[in-house]
Amino acid sequence: MVKTLRLALAQINPTVGSIKRNSEKIISFIEDARRHSADIVAFPELCITGYPPEDLLLKPSFLKDNIKALDEIKRHTNDITAVVGFADKQDDIYNAAALLYNHQIIDIYHKIFLPNYGVFDELRYFQSGTLSPVYEIAGCLVGLNICEDIWYPDGPAYKQSLAGAELIININASPYGFNKSKAKDTMLSARAFDNRIILAYLNTVGGQDELVFDGGSTVYDSTGEVLARAGSFTEELIVVDLDMEGVFVSRLHDPRRRQKVKALCHNECHNEIKRVFVCDRAPGEKSPLKLIKRMPVRQMDRYEEIYNALVLGTRDYVTKNGFKSVVIGLSGGIDSSIVACIAVDAIGPENVRGIFMPSPYTSQDSREDVCELSENLKIRTTEIPIAGIFSTYLGELTAAFDGKAADTTEENLQARIRGNILMAMSNKFGPLVLTTGNKSEMSAGYATLYGDMAGGFAVIKDVPKMMVYKLSRWRNSVAAVIPERVLTKAPTAELRPNQKDSDSLPPYEILDIIIESYVEKEMGLEEITALGIDELTVRKALSLIDGSEYKRRQSPPGIKITGRAFGKDRRFPITNGYRGF
Repeated sequence: MVKTLRLALAQINPTVGSIKRNSEKIISFIEDARRHSADIVAFPELCITGYPPEDLLLKPSFLKDNIKALDEIKRHTNDITAVVGFADKQDDIYNAAALLYNHQIIDIYHKIFLPNYGVFDELRYFQSGTLSPVYEIAGCLVGLNICEDIWYPDGPAYKQSLAGAELIININASPYGFNKSKAKDTMLSARAFDNRIILAYLNTVGGQDELVFDGGSTVYDSTGEVLARAGSFTEELIVVDLDMEGVFVSRLHDPRRRQKVKALCHNECHNEIKRVFVCDRAPGEKSPLKLIKRMPVRQMDRYEEIYNALVLGTRDYVTKNGFKSVVIGLSGGIDSSIVACIAVDAIGPENVRGIFMPSPYTSQDSREDVCELSENLKIRTTEIPIAGIFSTYLGELTAAFDGKAADTTEENLQARIRGNILMAMSNKFGPLVLTTGNKSEMSAGYATLYGDMAGGFAVIKDVPKMMVYKLSRWRNSVAAVIPERVLTKAPTAELRPNQKDSDSLPPYEILDIIIESYVEKEMGLEEITALGIDELTVRKALSLIDGSEYKRRQSPPGIKITGRAFGKDRRFPITNGYRGF
């Protein structure tokens, strides 16, 4: 009889801190995996606590409750092996995975490589593990490791494979980034092939503050080919029968591996390997799998993927924080239009309210575009004019501003009036205010503190302006909801007669290149001007970026989609005397 193992990967959406709810979800998926006669069911990294739990880990009661939850979960593991991510407390705190079987904690794996870059702060909280165990489960040898561990060619997976592991289960909480998936897929395929293993990459899914986890859990065979892949941005249980005999056959044709195994026996790192018996139950005969995914799911194109990340991040931020609805200031511009689309797709049109706040400088085109967008999206939009309030402000400030010519101060008053109105609607009716500023504006400080920056969540905070247009075009290809004129008219804040964004900023197609070069790639003045951009334009843009850090610190959180987002990802001092330009 061919040696097989039935593996279930539970791609779930936990909530940070909701230990009871997360545990109930884990138990539910264990029961589902059992109905599919799975030998093993695996869950994501820190799935009991949610990821990242951050300073919750410094609360002894939180650690105690998460371990108590693990004890409850193990009660549901009769005749099935479960891999469950949690925070282990021994002499220190560990990012850990428990191996459960027949109501017992058989073993605990401690993550060895702790990421401490970008959005990750794991060295702040965790101690590194030292052991790379191999488990004997249903007649098969299985290695287990966590997230960052798989990125190292000579890491735990390498040692476990030489110690006999035929299957490696790597559990993750790996955040989404729009340039990340291809490189990750290439790396994982190489790990499977190089180590002659079946590699099961399991990722969490869902939104957590600035982060979105995209799922995309994948099983690779020992040649690096995809056996099964879960969808992106959705909860799912994938179940696959693994041909463990195929691993043995592939290793017979790799004499290099024999030498590596021999070398491991004489290497001091051999002491880092341990073998743990779990169960000797033979896989036996199982009913054929009807839901097995032998072919990769349809891959989304670039803008569909980004759009779905924004929808999931918005939905989870709203619902996980207890809000039932949102309110958005609609201006007739591209930014507020795409935010409204994302909100509708995230939580439904009945839970989205638009507020149109015309000033003396608001054009008839903008009024018409707001009306058309609202009708297309089927959302309720209320008009609250600000001309009277603006006039009162100006009148009350006349004496205080005596002798001073009108400037951006008066323009910003309009934005702050609108911010006050949106927050008043939030206070009165309870919706979360979604702000509409994009990454280009936030980079250059082209936003008003306590005005258009006022709100609870900044949906497109990490989306450059030119990408906003491309996302809008993609959304209209699904259903034409954003008026065509919105996509073609020159961007304007309409805070003074005939105002255009280009009066204050370099053209967005140039500004976005500068921002990507300076913020994401750490390029300097000379490198950026070498791209063919005028030096004065570059100097102006860099000055705006550095000088706006104090504003960004006061902005609401927003969804990270680029390689380097403001906030956790890029941390610059506000008080900063260094200028590299």
